[in-house]
This record gives sequence, C-alpha cells and structure tokens, in this order.
Amino acid sequence: MQKIKSIVFLGFFFLISTNTHAQTSPETYPKINGYVGIIHPLVTFSNSNTTINFKDYYTVGMPIGINLWKNEKIGFSFEIVPTIKSDNQISKVSNILIHPGLLVRLKKGYTFAGRLAFETSGRYGFTPVIAKVIKKYKDHNYYISMPVPIRFGNNQETTATVVFQFGIGF
Repeated sequence: MQKIKSIVFLGFFFLISTNTHAQTSPETYPKINGYVGIIHPLVTFSNSNTTINFKDYYTVGMPIGINLWKNEKIGFSFEIVPTIKSDNQISKVSNILIHPGLLVRLKKGYTFAGRLAFETSGRYGFTPVIAKVIKKYKDHNYYISMPVPIRFGNNQETTATVVFQFGIGF
C-alpha cells in the first residue's frame, strides 16, 4: 500500500510540475515588440572637426520603434527618431530620422542592430548599434544601447557620432 501511495504521489507531482512548466513555455515566433527611448549624442567626429554635445548646444532624440522577430536570433526593426536641438535659447525639431534595420541576437543578452539611415536634413548612412536589456519584467524591460551613426551627403563631411541610448521595451 505504501508503494502505491508513493507512486500516486510521484505521478501527481509529475503532473503538477509538467503543468507548471507549460506556463513558462518558450516564446512563439514571429513576435512583435515596441519600444521608446531617449538618445544623447555625446561626440561627433569628422576630418576637420570634433563636436561635443552639451557644450555650445544640446541635441536629444526620441526613438520610437517596432521590432518584428522572425525567430529567436533574427528580426527586422523600424524606427523613427525626431531630434530636438536647443541652441542660443531656441529649441526646434531639427531632424527626423527614418531608421530600418536588421536585428541579430548575440551571446550574453546583447543584440546587434544594423540600420540604414535616411534623415530629413538630407543626410543618409548607416548605424551599427549594440544593445542590452538591463532589467527585464513580465510585460516590459529597460535597455541601454550604444549607436554609432555614420552619415554622408548634403554637401557635408562624413561624420561618425558616439551616442548613448536608454529606453523601455514592451
């Protein structure tokens, strides 16, 4: 009788644990995520000049995007980034960036985004981005990233900028 009770208990425990495991099942794909953030360009380099944000002016951007993950490793992202520049006590929307790209999940929780860039200022180029979720919750997360925009065109020198981004994904 004791053996039967033990077998029933183990069977019942197995069913409960299997059911509990099913509630934490793997994510299904394709999967759609959205995000919003804030970017701060830190320093911009060109052949003739190095420009530091916060010195003579302040520029801030607000990326808004959607990610479509095909599977656990590969996805597509579409982002729009309005940029505000405050200079001599005047602030205005100085640019809007259209920023489509490919997402690749890397090891240790990092994600690489390779983005094309089309700006209303007439500039274009690409932006490699490394991102990492720093705090994950059931229905949202907080992330940081380091975009490095490379821009050409509009009769200006080629530039590379180091940017810090913080945001929330949902």
